[in-house]
Amino acid sequence: MNSRQDSGGNRLDDAARAGWLYYVAGNTQDQIAATLGISRQTAQRLVSLAVSEGLIKVRVDHPIANCLDLAARLKSRFALDLVEVVPSDPSSSSTVMGVAVGGAPDFAGRLRGLVRLVMACGTGRTLKAAIEQLPPMECPQHKVVSLTGNISPDGSAAFYNVIFTMADRVKARSFPMPLPVIASSPEEREMLLSQPMIQPTLALAAEADVTFVGIGDLGPKAPLYEDGFISEGELKALQKAGGVAEIVGWVFDRDGRMIEGITNDRVSSAPLPSREKSLVIALAMGDRKLPGIFAAVNRRLVNGLITDERTAAALLAGA
Repeated sequence: MNSRQDSGGNRLDDAARAGWLYYVAGNTQDQIAATLGISRQTAQRLVSLAVSEGLIKVRVDHPIANCLDLAARLKSRFALDLVEVVPSDPSSSSTVMGVAVGGAPDFAGRLRGLVRLVMACGTGRTLKAAIEQLPPMECPQHKVVSLTGNISPDGSAAFYNVIFTMADRVKARSFPMPLPVIASSPEEREMLLSQPMIQPTLALAAEADVTFVGIGDLGPKAPLYEDGFISEGELKALQKAGGVAEIVGWVFDRDGRMIEGITNDRVSSAPLPSREKSLVIALAMGDRKLPGIFAAVNRRLVNGLITDERTAAALLAGA
């Protein structure tokens, strides 16, 4: 019973999307098919379903309509290549599950493709939660590479490094980064990154076709601090220097500029892949992350965003 209800709900979601794209955004059925990754015939049936179910009136009468409108406005305002906005849950303050559930279909859709794909992944709670939503998949044609080290300060595996979770779910070639997240000194960082076994992983990360990252805030409960990668003194120094957020350990200010020194000269992560040649998608939502999300999209540290309604509206208001 639940399976049929879930399937029906998803079908209406798809119909609402198709209806919005056709009646509001003015897309042709061929354009809708390309956007949703479906056949033209399926696009036609979804538009018809939106009408028969009474979703199409003066507006698309479905909660997803506001998400689509916000996504279109964010995409235009920040010149992003991809935006997905999921409904906000008024009963939840979680900054993880909403975008995790929304991001999982994007992961799965790309991994189901037959064309060889290099996918790079950052780290964090949201990404890990998204990957845990994936069904088991056989994807031997793809390569999945970690952008960041997977070793905690105590020598254990970093809990929120997602490459191992991905390997459990997706049977693709996986390339971890067997390094500490933050080295003990700039000299150690340079020595580690110069190792012959690390160089191919760094080169593969630079070739990524699509990259998924989280955005960590630099508040009192900053993930870098809570997970033991930086000390309280380093956190305060980063805050004093203007740091508001980090992506795979790289700390930046509210204008999207990287903080000089402190911990940034010891981060072992690979540089973010080119936003001009590939898609770098951030999964992030919530008030604590707003300054970081705004800086990331405004400065084009990322060119894709999966977020929720409240965060999307706040980004547009802040703009």
